[in-house]
Amino acid sequence: MCIRLTAHSLAGGRMAFLESVNFIPTHACITHDKLSWVPDVIRSPIPSLPQIFWTTGESWREVNLWVLEKIYNDHASVATVLSLVKHLHAYANFLEDQLLDWRHFPIKLSERATVRFRGYLIGKIEGGDLAPSTARSRISAVIQFYKYASDQRFVESRNIWRDRIITVRYFDTAGFPRALQRMSTDLAIPNRVAPVVRLEDGLLPLSDSNMTELLELTLAVETEEMHLMLSLGFFTGARLGTVSSLTIECLEQARPDAYIENIYLVRIGPGTGVATKFNVSGELLIPKALFEALKAYAYSIRRLKRESRASPNVRSLIFLTSRGNGYSKTAMGVLMSSLRRKGVKHGLKFMSKFKFHQTRATYGTWLMKLALKVAPTGAAIEFVRNAMFHKHESTTFRYVKFIESTKGKQEAAKAFHEAFSGLHERKWKEFIT
Repeated sequence: MCIRLTAHSLAGGRMAFLESVNFIPTHACITHDKLSWVPDVIRSPIPSLPQIFWTTGESWREVNLWVLEKIYNDHASVATVLSLVKHLHAYANFLEDQLLDWRHFPIKLSERATVRFRGYLIGKIEGGDLAPSTARSRISAVIQFYKYASDQRFVESRNIWRDRIITVRYFDTAGFPRALQRMSTDLAIPNRVAPVVRLEDGLLPLSDSNMTELLELTLAVETEEMHLMLSLGFFTGARLGTVSSLTIECLEQARPDAYIENIYLVRIGPGTGVATKFNVSGELLIPKALFEALKAYAYSIRRLKRESRASPNVRSLIFLTSRGNGYSKTAMGVLMSSLRRKGVKHGLKFMSKFKFHQTRATYGTWLMKLALKVAPTGAAIEFVRNAMFHKHESTTFRYVKFIESTKGKQEAAKAFHEAFSGLHERKWKEFIT
């Protein structure tokens, strides 16, 4: 096999570094007693394959082989393995900082690299430097790698961890409590969070007033592209990957909804060039006002100038950067950081931790409220599920639980306020004398 390196670094520093490489599969060929490497016609090249290297420049061969096998054997996407490799990169930095070997597992529990890393992560959580969910994902990625390393006999699993059986309680799609048992390890970090009903990716929606304030701000101080992309998130529930890959062809092929007035249906998913999670096909519901604003922008002088700088493979995208590129996750991350700073500067305190995906949570909550007013719960869940391209009904059901929980809290707060106001307005002297 041969790896052709590129100069594009994903991350790095004084310790281990994460590099993006273009992997071209090859195999050894011996002709006339000479060894040569020829391209492998069976396996396709992998552009931007994430790989970890130690400070010395030596490859962490075992991790890099694991990444390669996950793509070729498990059919994992590059994006999926990148999220795992980023966690292993953090572990590599920890190992080099502590002068530890990833294969060393002494009998004494406290001296093992994985146990010390777990303690390090818990310390980060307690110090407020790391979210519990991130720490849990990080140790989970480490455990996944060590299981592979053990299967390949790179290490012996005897002293890495101890297995244990845990019970997981959950609600099924009908709302009934269920329980199942699964195998875990003593390295696992419990994701202890406040007992709040949360939506997709653990995010909460914005209130109507906060959403309005944000869109007023973006209209005044942000680019037209950012304002429209956020509007799409708030009023269609589209994920960032969907928004950034929308094309002019999709708008041209849109049709008015035959049953809902002032709604246009835009087909997205496989076959359209527009990305969706799990490659789900469906139609995006776009309000007429937003649809007309998108079409006006698509053929505006501002966008056509950007299109003239774009390469043929991205030219049909609705949203292009000033250099004619599509909006990557990295580019959007930079723009969102800038937007958060602007929001806080203008007095919008909720913007300090705002994420684009909250637009989707906001839309889902609003849509579910409307659906529950005019349809039974089952029909409302099915409608919202289709509108938001959920793979499982359990994801949609969270919106029902969230609305019920929020409604109860609002009613309790109102009752408390009325009771407190009544007590405060009494003439206390009458009770004392």
